[in-house]
Amino acid sequence: MNPETRLLIDGELVNAAECKTYPNINPATEEVMGHVADAGPEDMDRAIAAARRAFDDTDWSTNHAFRLHCLQQLKAGLLANMEELKRQISAETGAPLGICGQAGPQCELPIEFIDYTLASLPRYQWHRNIGTNEIMGGNNERLVEKEAIGVVAAITPWNVPLQINLAKCVPALAAGCTVVLKAAPDTPWCASALGRIVAEHTDMPAGVFNVITAQDPVQVGEQLVTDPRVDMVSFTGSTAVGKHIMASAAQTVKKVFLELGGKSANIILEDADLAGSLLSALAVCFHAGQGCALNTRLLVPRARQAEVEALLKTYFGLIHYGDQSSEQDIMGPLVNARQRDRVLSYIEKGKQEGARLLLGGGIPENLPKGYYVQPTVFVDVTNDMTIAREEIFGPVLCVIAYDNEDEAVRIANDSPFGLSGSVWAGTLDRGLEVARRLRVGTVNVNGGNFYGPDAPFGGYKQSGIGREMGTEGFEEYLETKTIAIAV
Repeated sequence: MNPETRLLIDGELVNAAECKTYPNINPATEEVMGHVADAGPEDMDRAIAAARRAFDDTDWSTNHAFRLHCLQQLKAGLLANMEELKRQISAETGAPLGICGQAGPQCELPIEFIDYTLASLPRYQWHRNIGTNEIMGGNNERLVEKEAIGVVAAITPWNVPLQINLAKCVPALAAGCTVVLKAAPDTPWCASALGRIVAEHTDMPAGVFNVITAQDPVQVGEQLVTDPRVDMVSFTGSTAVGKHIMASAAQTVKKVFLELGGKSANIILEDADLAGSLLSALAVCFHAGQGCALNTRLLVPRARQAEVEALLKTYFGLIHYGDQSSEQDIMGPLVNARQRDRVLSYIEKGKQEGARLLLGGGIPENLPKGYYVQPTVFVDVTNDMTIAREEIFGPVLCVIAYDNEDEAVRIANDSPFGLSGSVWAGTLDRGLEVARRLRVGTVNVNGGNFYGPDAPFGGYKQSGIGREMGTEGFEEYLETKTIAIAV
């Protein structure tokens, strides 16, 4: 697969300072595929210093045309390496090869999404005149300027690593920021590959883009978040870690973007086509349920619960998994043994709290290798159970019955999270009415799909702060300055 094993610091591909490496393990086979640089504090300090210097001492932040040129080169470099990237992403995430193509967000689609930034950047209004006003005895002409926020720490997860690496780094670079990308320990090659492409395919000045991989994310991550030379932290991951980052970053009052957990509800209304809409429940198996926006709570009319159970038994029988090279499968293993054990512990908790296991619930007997968990469905779930409150991040569906539409909305909103949701209704108007009552950042109605480079993505409540993608995502990396001129 020819993976990149080095860090990118100050324009050079380098080994870690102490030449340490750590193994990269394939979650489908449990085998070591190769190694990657294991960075320490000295490496992180060099990366931050390089990003600070590149922002302060070059014209990267103000030369919009040059940035566009470099991002065009980045897109071309990604396309030239796409087939190799697919194999690497599939190998280190465990995702079947098919969802690394057009059928999923692992590789091809996020590379295509760069086109949105390339088209938007030349049109963006960096300056605007808001006119004159008279105040305190004088007339003033006011200008509003948009400027890059500075050095950005991009801290990314392992579930869809290339997608989120690009969703953070491309807008940040387009805005004129410099970046230190800290990869998730389980998926380092998705970040180190970007480092090599930037170094070999683009004219980005040294220090504009830096990549750090490390086996222990805590030490170098804390260093990155607390360093006063860093102006902003953009983090995607668990809510618990996001809270810690927010508290740590507060010591230097730096801006924080957080895209955190979810416990999204899929509401099937009484007048919806039950057989058709229930197929959407299979999405909980996509990438083994390792997606923050996946709908893990299924809300169904109580009077039709028996029909729901029969259909789910049939539908979940359609899910095949275990072949990492498959172009059709949507499910692979969990990313590591720790995550597999965590999911299994939630399944046991569901049983203990009185939920009824409809199907799945364990490790598949036919797959002795790999961190697989069977597609699992619980019924008779109440919204106060642990499996309905906490993010499991595995192929586990909780079916919750409701008596009327108001109760369905109440249950959906009764969550510490507010990332996403879905509504199925007999009419579009009714579906939109319910969608607008949900306290979430994204909603799909009757099979819609919000995912796209121009669609803002993020959550309410403990699902995060700010938005990724779209104009809103680009502007996360900008400061606003108002200038007044006496006239």
